[in-house]
Amino acid sequence: MSNGSLPLAGAVTLNWAVVYLVTQVIADPPLGVGPTLLAGVGLSIVLTVGYPSALRGLRSARSTRSARRQPGRHGRTIAAVGRSIPLRSGLTVEAAHRTAQLLHPLLGGDSVAITDSDQVLAFVGPGSDHHTVGDPPQTESSARVLASGKTAVVRKQSKLGCPELGCPLQTAVVAPLTNGKRVVGTLKVYRLDDNPPHRSLVEGLAGILSLHLELAEFDRERKLAVDAKLDALRAQINPHFLFNTLNTITSKARTDPEEARQLLLRLSDFFRYAVRQEGHFAEFSQEYFFVRTYLSLEQARYGDRLRVRYDVDPQVLTAHVPVLTIQPLVENAVKHGLADKVDGGTVTLKARVDPLTRTTSIRVADDGVGMAKDVLEELTGGASAANDGVAQGGVAKGGVGLPNISARLAALYGDRYRLDIQSDEGEGTVVDLRIPLG
Repeated sequence: MSNGSLPLAGAVTLNWAVVYLVTQVIADPPLGVGPTLLAGVGLSIVLTVGYPSALRGLRSARSTRSARRQPGRHGRTIAAVGRSIPLRSGLTVEAAHRTAQLLHPLLGGDSVAITDSDQVLAFVGPGSDHHTVGDPPQTESSARVLASGKTAVVRKQSKLGCPELGCPLQTAVVAPLTNGKRVVGTLKVYRLDDNPPHRSLVEGLAGILSLHLELAEFDRERKLAVDAKLDALRAQINPHFLFNTLNTITSKARTDPEEARQLLLRLSDFFRYAVRQEGHFAEFSQEYFFVRTYLSLEQARYGDRLRVRYDVDPQVLTAHVPVLTIQPLVENAVKHGLADKVDGGTVTLKARVDPLTRTTSIRVADDGVGMAKDVLEELTGGASAANDGVAQGGVAKGGVGLPNISARLAALYGDRYRLDIQSDEGEGTVVDLRIPLG
């Protein structure tokens, strides 16, 4: 008979004794056999059914104590916590402290610490009075793990190597935190008795933390790459556009000084936005203003040869789009589509929001000279394989930074964007961009 059944058997026995006392001894006259059995059976059923609920608190307490010794009992909890580890933002003091607090109930230890290679980043539990944040790791076990990259199980206080007299920590498991092949820190779980924490549990959590550190490094490198592509787009603003615009302004200064002044102000707005815009996203309304500024400067140069049509849904104005993405597409339409066409043509900018698919659609079209099939194939190949450095010749022939734009969109959205180019020689070019609604 299990320990949980003994109290139930005792309770049922006591129940029948009470029923007999009440129905046969106290009652006058004594009740018959039928009512006595009915009362006894009824109360026994109530006791049997209610017994698990009555003991649930006791069982929960016992399960909590045993789970501390049995790491397998926390499997689902650890999996859930693993998805929200704060170290995804990097190995910082704040992230380490939040992580240590999160893991403390799961690791079967009395204290949890996280260090990098130079200092204690977080310490939760007994011993925090002298294992303080910002100090170098004090235990010899930490130095061994940082040097070897192997987990250390410390079964005696003397092996911990803590120089503080009276330190309550007795045993520990110290596991390395890695980023790739580099050891960048440690996860340490201490106990106040001579029974160290479970090594496999600590190593498993250290592995999860290491994976988050690698993802944080990946995110940082990807951000640097996206920043570099944005800087490259800024650098690709055509110097000929500047010189041609300045020549136009100089010419206008003789015939229409007020228009020349307005053009100079627009040119200043254009370069101020291009150089000083912070971050990778802006509201479409800001990019729209930037595009209109650019086209007004080009219209001053080309005159009636450059016509512009805007078809913009007002709902798009508040949507967020990548900065310096639409203007290069419009510049391609002017420079490669209409500049060489004798009678010029029309550039159309169309933008829509689809609330059902939660996407923003942007189309830049021209009725210019178009592109030959081989140039289009080279250009679209370069855009789709921009990260491989393919088809750089396509940029010179048919587009201002299209592979760069495509690579930047891929870094920002992954596979959640589309950049399609259609062109027929002598008829014009259409560029369709579809991005997630932001």
